[in-house]
Amino acid sequence: MPCYNEEEVLPLTNQRMTEILNNMVNGSLIDVNSNVLYVDDGSRDKTWTIIENYHADNNHVKGVKLAGNSGHQNALMAGLYTAVEMGADITVTIDADLQDDVSVIPQMVESYLQGNDIVYGVRKERKTDSWFKRNTALAFYKMMKMLGVRSVYNHADFRLMSRRAVEQLMDYRERNLFLRGIVPLIGYKTEQVFYDRSERKAGESKYPLSKMVNFAIDGITSFSVKPVRLIFTLGLVFLFIALLISMWVIWSLIAHQTVAGWASLMLSIWFVGGCILIGLGIVGEYIGKIYIEVKDRPRYNIEKTL
Repeated sequence: MPCYNEEEVLPLTNQRMTEILNNMVNGSLIDVNSNVLYVDDGSRDKTWTIIENYHADNNHVKGVKLAGNSGHQNALMAGLYTAVEMGADITVTIDADLQDDVSVIPQMVESYLQGNDIVYGVRKERKTDSWFKRNTALAFYKMMKMLGVRSVYNHADFRLMSRRAVEQLMDYRERNLFLRGIVPLIGYKTEQVFYDRSERKAGESKYPLSKMVNFAIDGITSFSVKPVRLIFTLGLVFLFIALLISMWVIWSLIAHQTVAGWASLMLSIWFVGGCILIGLGIVGEYIGKIYIEVKDRPRYNIEKTL
């Protein structure tokens, strides 16, 4: 579980996670050596202190402290890598606010035992979301599908992965992580379990609008070059329009029907100029990603482990 400034919700989270862990152990669904692993993503509050206390009281609670805030996706990768190093046969990733329904985790494990390497937790509906978030999320998933990105609708980062699936995930070395698009590329047998998402129990969401927009841009530009091709298509359209205008100008000159045309000229300049700037911005986004990738810096640095 990635954690960023989650001191308010962690007591409830730890209680529920240790309960579900004990129930699965008592039901012989998982091994007695299974653990809950928290990844502190550079929290500025008492999150890490709380994790240390839980570890001292319960050896089945583990912790990883990142040296600074590396981002949600990198924190997930740090947890997955650590789990594999600990010898985990399967891992379940879930956000610390537990808006995702932990009661379906046993169902995920049972699906794994039936031969599925990846089990996605999928929301039945988005009643708990605001109108704005619900419709923007719908538009995002539709856009991803149009751009050819393989993603699971209404699935966030609540999923089960087998050890070999995580090991395959490690071979994807890009720094611009969008796990919702990368995991489906692994190709192993998958299944879905459905659940109702609840309201956050305590604390505040760590994904404001600005982060959601950046996350959406990362998801689109990390998996599709269609926006760049769209710029080329728009260029051809503008060239065709310019050709038509040229023909109209020539005809006007021959017919002596020329007009000042200042308003239309200025409108055209602003319109085309805006399109050019948008195009440069999209191309710049891809160049920026190339710049980040070729530096090949570590995704995160681990400061301490429990």
